[in-house]
This record gives sequence, C-alpha cells and structure tokens, in this order.
Amino acid sequence: MPESTIHTPNATDSAWMARALQLAAKGLYTTGVNPRVGCVLVKDNQIIGEGWHERAGEGHAEVMALQDAERRGQNVKGATAYVTLEPCAHHGKTPPCAEALIQAGVCRVVAAMEDPNPLVAGKGFALLQAAGIAVAAPLMAAEAEALNVGFVKRMRTGLPWVRLKMAGSLDGHSALANGESQWITSPEARVDGHRFRARAQAIITGVGTLIADDPQLTVRDVSGPIAQGTGKTLPLTPPLRVVLDSHLRMPVTAKILQGGCLIATASTDPAKTRALEAAGAEVVVVPDADGRVEVAALLKVLAARGVNEVHVEGGPRLSGVFLKSGLIDEILVYMASCLLGSDARGWFDDLNLTALDQKVELKFQDVRMIGSNLRIVARPVK
Repeated sequence: MPESTIHTPNATDSAWMARALQLAAKGLYTTGVNPRVGCVLVKDNQIIGEGWHERAGEGHAEVMALQDAERRGQNVKGATAYVTLEPCAHHGKTPPCAEALIQAGVCRVVAAMEDPNPLVAGKGFALLQAAGIAVAAPLMAAEAEALNVGFVKRMRTGLPWVRLKMAGSLDGHSALANGESQWITSPEARVDGHRFRARAQAIITGVGTLIADDPQLTVRDVSGPIAQGTGKTLPLTPPLRVVLDSHLRMPVTAKILQGGCLIATASTDPAKTRALEAAGAEVVVVPDADGRVEVAALLKVLAARGVNEVHVEGGPRLSGVFLKSGLIDEILVYMASCLLGSDARGWFDDLNLTALDQKVELKFQDVRMIGSNLRIVARPVK
C-alpha cells in the first residue's frame, strides 16, 4: 500500500489518542499474549463510545467501544475511531476489527501505529481505505509501543522482551554472606516489583533460588482492572513460571510445582523427568554446548507460546547468565537506603571483566523513589 494513502493526523487528534492510550493501559495485567489496545469513538467533538481489550479471546478494543456506544444509545455512523494499534484484518479468535468499523459506518480511523503482526501489517489500513474510510497514522506511536514492548519485539524478532529484576543495597549487594536477604528493600518496593511480575507472561528463576527459598513465584498485592460493562474486577492473567535447572536438581516437593511450571534443562535423565512431570512440571530440554540451558533457545520456546514479556528474578548466578547472554532488554533495580559491606553477595556471578571497554553500557529510562527505595529502569546500549 503506498505510504501516501495514509494521512497525517490533525493537531486536534492528540487529546483523543491520549485517552485511547489510557484505556489501553487498563489491560496491562490481563491481555496475556495479545497487545494492550484502547479505542475511542468521537463524533461532533464528543466521545460517544470507548473500550479496551481485556483478555485474549474476548472482544478487541474497537468492538468494546462499539458496544459501549450502543449502550449509550449513540449512532456511530460518521464517527472517528482513535485506536492505539492498527485494526486487525484477519480472523483469529475474534472477527476482524477493521470489518467491524466498516460495518458500523465510521468515516475516519486514526491509529497510533501499524500492527507489527505479519497477519496485519498494513492490511487493516488497506481494508478500511478500500471501504472509503480515511486513515491517519502514526500518532503517539512511541507511547503505544511502550505499552506493548514485548508484543512488538516478538512480532519483529521472534523473541520476547526480557526484563531483569534486581534488588539490594546501595553498595550493590543482594544478600549477606550467610544468604540472609529478607527484607532489604521496602514493602512499597516489593509491591511495585509484583506489578512488573503481573505485566509479564513468564517469570524465570534459577534452581539455586528455588532450592534456597522455595518461592511460589506468584503475583501478590496487585488488583485487576474493572471490566467494561459489568463493574466486576477482572482476574489477573497468571504468568507462566519457569525454572532454569540444567541438571534437574529441583525437588518434587517444591511449592512452584503446585499449579504447574516449566522446567528448562540440559538433562535427559528420564527418571528425574518423569518424577517432576508427575509432580506437575513440564520439562523442556534446551542444552548449550557446555551442558547448561541455552537461554536463547528457551526464549524462542517461550515466544512460540505467545510470551511477550519475560520477568527474570533470581540470584546473582541467574542474573549473570542472562546479562552475559546479551539478550536482556531492560534492567529493573530497587536500591535500598542501606549498606551491606564488602562480604555481602553481589548482584552478578561470573561477570569477570578485565578491561573497561568490556563494561556493559546502560541508558537510564526512569529513576524515581518507591517508598524509601530508589527504583532505576535502564536498558543496555546495543
């Protein structure tokens, strides 16, 4: 489709798109494998309907907005639809949103960005234009992509967005020499960390952390959004829990096995595999040349299952493995206002640099106080 057929948004369009982005963010913890999308229907300079995508397999944002307009008794014909992602043009679990907008009689569609999904990728725009609907894009594309960093990366590269979470003292330590670490950071920081867990579709930890702490790796202290039209609180979409366990050392009594988990291993021991599977685990074998789990292969497995964002949370060994892999997209750090001293455990193992030109360059994205702690979001410079 020639680029000239896509119009430039008007100066007055930004306010309506900003509202659509606010709606899209409501699905941060519930859309699962699908992108977070919001839609606002405007007619005569008034909102006549709005909606957002709640969960995979259910109505997309455009359909929810059309239903909202119907509940309000509004006629959508001649309205403008502001959508944070190009309306889909393919039949999946739901019909194409582009067709729904055409049938409703909207006269103009303003989209924040083109859908990177190869099944769409401009086809939605083309379908709308073929029906005589004016299309304008992009508008606030950076904000729209920020809501869907994982979905966008998965569609473009076949890999999920990987966020490494660390927490510790101001002098860069995660635990005392004896392993004591609960709690270094503040309650507010721990709740904030669970919000990042909640937005991910998979949480990865290492078997060392599992053996030492026996965590459940569930999401706590985070509430779901209020569903559209019902007023009920939506349940969170629980992330897939993943354990890196090269030699299948996980005990069959581990709490994480309750409700199921995925174990990534390099071992082909049939007896251990059967025992863990009987206890509730799924075991995938993804070895590297050194007999450890190949991180890149595991990420491809997760992406194939629709995982957009991965939250990595474990000890210094796991953090070192992921950082050395070069596959980290973002680092989330909580720093407590305390010092633990030179004998305490650091944040990374096996990250032995011998020259300054080997250092990992980072770019700060966000720095703020969370309770009494400092939260830093940074991305490796690639």
